[in-house]
Amino acid sequence: MSSEPDVIIYTDGACKGNPGPGGWGALLMSGEHRRELFGGERDTTNNRMELTAAIEALKALKRNCKVRLFTDSNYVKQGIETWIHGWKRNGWRTADKKPVKNADLWQLLDQQCAAHSVEWRWVKGHANDPGNERADALANLGVPS
Repeated sequence: MSSEPDVIIYTDGACKGNPGPGGWGALLMSGEHRRELFGGERDTTNNRMELTAAIEALKALKRNCKVRLFTDSNYVKQGIETWIHGWKRNGWRTADKKPVKNADLWQLLDQQCAAHSVEWRWVKGHANDPGNERADALANLGVPS
């Protein structure tokens, strides 16, 4: 039996205008425990909020965990599973030698992932998945008015 707790996380980002005011939300579940997180920024992008949701959710974990993280962002899922390896190898530059957008957040996400065993799952947004719908609602709560 694994000593790492199993945690299911749903994350989402929202932006009113892109860029514009944005919010992030995360739903964390482990056994009977459930925690909801959200926050936002006055001037940001949807992609930055999607990344921030995953970072903040992983930061909230108190010890190493086995995580299934659900996101409706292909940008986040492909970035952390595939693209990041080339970016790190190329000094945080893209294949065409341009600086990686949101490199600061990708680096933070990479650090947070290192502390856990994370399995990334994509879920279709706005398709009545209860966890994704709650993360979306939390992200919208985080948008500054």
